Amino acid sequence: MPPIKVGIIGYGFSANCFHLPFILPNSDLEVYAFLQRAAPPSDGEAKKGWGHCTVDFPQAKHYMTSDDFFADGNIELVVVCSHLHGEFIEKALLAGKHVVVEKPFVTTSVGADRLIALAKERHKILTVFHNRRFDSDFRTLDNLVKQNALGDVLEADIHFDFPSPSWIAGWTKKEYSPGQGMAFGLGTHTVDQALHLFGQPASVTAFLRSNRGVESDVDDTFTIILQYSGKQKNLLVTIKTAIVTHMKDQLKFFVRGTGGTYLKFGTCPQENKAIAAPGKPATDPDFGVEDEQIWGTLTTTTEFDPNSQSFDQASKKYIGKYPSLPGWYRGYYENVAASIRGKADVYVKPKTARDGLRVIELARESHEKGCTVAWS
Repeated sequence: MPPIKVGIIGYGFSANCFHLPFILPNSDLEVYAFLQRAAPPSDGEAKKGWGHCTVDFPQAKHYMTSDDFFADGNIELVVVCSHLHGEFIEKALLAGKHVVVEKPFVTTSVGADRLIALAKERHKILTVFHNRRFDSDFRTLDNLVKQNALGDVLEADIHFDFPSPSWIAGWTKKEYSPGQGMAFGLGTHTVDQALHLFGQPASVTAFLRSNRGVESDVDDTFTIILQYSGKQKNLLVTIKTAIVTHMKDQLKFFVRGTGGTYLKFGTCPQENKAIAAPGKPATDPDFGVEDEQIWGTLTTTTEFDPNSQSFDQASKKYIGKYPSLPGWYRGYYENVAASIRGKADVYVKPKTARDGLRVIELARESHEKGCTVAWS
């Protein structure tokens, strides 16, 4: 079959570092068009920002208005890398195109519900770019949970910390509005990881703070606690991002269960490698391979891997560093292409992304009221 023609909205950091490197190696996808409002540079003009699509992809079509972009009937899949998510998602679906949208999807769960209904009505794929499910460390944790290496998980701490993230320097607003803050930023990824592993919670408790030296209701640091019910009534999930964490390798996961514990520091290498070569295909076989020094530490009483050298036959426990699976952001787009072809279910379902927005909304309510809020 001919490749799926992809139209990309935006040509900045997101498009160049998180999408193009993982679209380009996929023979089922063709970078066909861009919506970039800036005019092409004149001969000899210095490069500005992330450059221009006409220079880096001269074979692709360039549109400067959304009306012209969406009117192109050859575009089959739209990748939304801009801030105006909701508007462009709706236009793409109404134009009969499948949609990949950058996180945080939209700013409200109600808005997400409306778009999910529209995608269903139009029989189109709608999915959110929660690429952190394809991080090396999370792929490893997900695999361990599926293999029951940890038994019934009782507590899970999911972190995404930074010593001092540069991008929050421009956060000067004092009053909060939906879509602002760290929970709507990095938090959308870690909340998604929790929902993917454990499902919808019974309640949400949250503490949202500003630690960047500015008195503001816009959070740059948060702690969100999810509690569960039924068979998972003993499960407690803590999702945390802190901007003052001076460590060489940040804590990512501390997961404890009836059969084992997994402790992980350090970050998947894919993002830094993509930033180092923006817009280039991620084809290096070592692209997502972690340094052994940051492999997680696993202790388990289950013989899920009895042939490992770290499996102690006397105690019947696996104790030691556990090899991380390679990070594989390319897998996100492999699934999107397969879903469009009808060969697979979409992996990042929009309802899960919608539930992630609802967790953040309830977190804000919990913070403002100073209490635990039941899922609703």
